[in-house]
Amino acid sequence: MPLIAHLSDPHITTGALSAEPASGLYRALTRVLALEPAPDCVIITGDLVDHGRPGEYEVLRELIERFPLPVHLVPGNHDGREALQRAFELPETFYAAEYDAFSVVVLDSLNPTLGDAGILGPDQLSWLDTTLAKRTDRPAFVCLHHPPIRVGIPGMDAIRLVDGPELAEVVGRHPHVSRVLAGHLHRVVTAGFGGTILSVAPSTYRQVDLGMRADRPVSFVAEPTGFLLHRLEGSECVTHLVQVSHTGAPVTAY
Repeated sequence: MPLIAHLSDPHITTGALSAEPASGLYRALTRVLALEPAPDCVIITGDLVDHGRPGEYEVLRELIERFPLPVHLVPGNHDGREALQRAFELPETFYAAEYDAFSVVVLDSLNPTLGDAGILGPDQLSWLDTTLAKRTDRPAFVCLHHPPIRVGIPGMDAIRLVDGPELAEVVGRHPHVSRVLAGHLHRVVTAGFGGTILSVAPSTYRQVDLGMRADRPVSFVAEPTGFLLHRLEGSECVTHLVQVSHTGAPVTAY
């Protein structure tokens, strides 16, 4: 019964405002460890840090280097690709990780020329198509930061994945894709996408207000933090929301 813990948007930083983001991620990770059975891995879908600075990745590395489960890092628009690669010795920021019962495919939608929006581009989409075709007998989780669809929050829709339809075409050719996992929205969102399901995880730091009026600016609210837990049974996947900041559930320090 494989389990995948899906965290997102910790926005780790340094200086006067560093305590809350770091505590939020640590609380989430200790809640992950208290789950029974323990998940097979953790995926953090982007905005790992707030400004892409080397010092921020040093804090992130300190938070996860003793964590006893595999952690797969996905770059987001607040990240710095080169600093992330140096800090965690990543040869590439898009890659595949294979488990006995499933595959994790990480994509890099970071493109500073687009501001906070994201794009994969034809080369990475071709790589995804080839990678998914290599192991069709196991469920696959395709992971990126930017949601590839509009969700009805105009300020966030303006900075979504630019080539979402192209991603849907690739995913649609591979029915073994169990979920497309994303972040960026700082909210839980579920939608059909490319013949599968798009699951967007909440932030471990703070949530985005559900502002659906066209001229309303993006703002943050003190809603509960949490993460998603994806449970595989054969080819079937069920997703649970696990609250962190507003729960009396046990945690396990590490």
